[in-house]
Amino acid sequence: MKLLHIYTSSFKGLSQESWMLALVMLINRSGSMVLPFLGVYMTAHLHFSIENSGVILSFFGIGSVLGSWFGGMITDKIGEYRVQSLSLLLSVPLFCLIPLFKTEVGLAGIILAQSIVSETFRPANSVAITKYAKPENITRAFSLNRMAINLGFSIGPALGGILSAISYEFLFFSNALAALLAGLMYIWFFGKRNKLAVRKAKKVKEAVFIKKENSPYRDTKFLIYCFFCMLFSICFFQLFSTLTIFYKDTAHLSQQSIGYILGYSGFLIVLLEMAFVQIAEKYFKLAFTMLLGTFLCGFSYAMMAFDYSMITLVVSMTILCIGEIWTLPFMSTITALRSGENNKGAYMGLNGISFSIAFIITPYAGTLIAEKFGFTVLWLGTGTLATIIAVALYFIVPWMLKDKAGGQEL
Repeated sequence: MKLLHIYTSSFKGLSQESWMLALVMLINRSGSMVLPFLGVYMTAHLHFSIENSGVILSFFGIGSVLGSWFGGMITDKIGEYRVQSLSLLLSVPLFCLIPLFKTEVGLAGIILAQSIVSETFRPANSVAITKYAKPENITRAFSLNRMAINLGFSIGPALGGILSAISYEFLFFSNALAALLAGLMYIWFFGKRNKLAVRKAKKVKEAVFIKKENSPYRDTKFLIYCFFCMLFSICFFQLFSTLTIFYKDTAHLSQQSIGYILGYSGFLIVLLEMAFVQIAEKYFKLAFTMLLGTFLCGFSYAMMAFDYSMITLVVSMTILCIGEIWTLPFMSTITALRSGENNKGAYMGLNGISFSIAFIITPYAGTLIAEKFGFTVLWLGTGTLATIIAVALYFIVPWMLKDKAGGQEL
């Protein structure tokens, strides 16, 4: 009964806007079939080498860096509403164009363009979450949004595994349709609310002097924090590149089985995240939560160096999900706590860049290490690096935030 109470209470107190942001994200991410299968698409369908596929996947990361930087900058200038609307709607034609490019150079170029447009959405969305969430519910609001992402991610890859067995083109068109539906719903619900918020902000600006706040790019403590977020992302994002190749080439799983495991991970996070975040907020210090979550993510990869039977792969994915729950939403909360009122977009954008740089490094480095030294070395190296990061974050978080953590213990 106590566990049931913790689970149900974790959903209480969240604003209507927070729920709608999560619903929009659910629709958008339900079409997220492309990224997990891009590696398999290039190696199995277009017959690119593993190493060249890793290079092309890195262009998604380059686009993510540019999109996060640009999205954070323009969010503080034109507002999160316009940025999210434009990002969702402009993504539609770009997704449809991807299957027309069959060469390595052409595919790298269209993936770069699509990534820039799609990733401008991320910092704007994070600002919207902090804008509409109650101060005491920020972490849970981020978790609700991530729950929607993972519910969509549980639907998308599972369906993607089935559709890709018929035709890879279905993946891109499905992603385009989901982005269109998400964009239309977002505009419908938040259009009027945004106008009211803009008027209110204008009145406040006229009545009160708004002090100019520092740039996150000059915030040394935050830059160090973002560096370790990047290192963590390099470990974690094996999920979207080398892990699916490992499933296919080493564990010899079918595309449908790969989709089911990825779908299972999304379902598990949907089931557990809100309750586990509630437990961490209630019983753990913020630094310990980051330590535990980061370590578990690394351990989940390291265990595959010794066995890759189906039961081991499922257990590994389960541990990875728990580690993810106790890491990623708290990273966003820490960023929001460190930022000021008028530079949240820039802070969210810079933190997003740390994740995006990992998208550049991870596919190339991961596939290169796997091809030259084997997956055993890759998984053991990932686990070792994650352990070092976990210890570093344990000390960095309280050093950076000090008294800014509100009700969450450092």
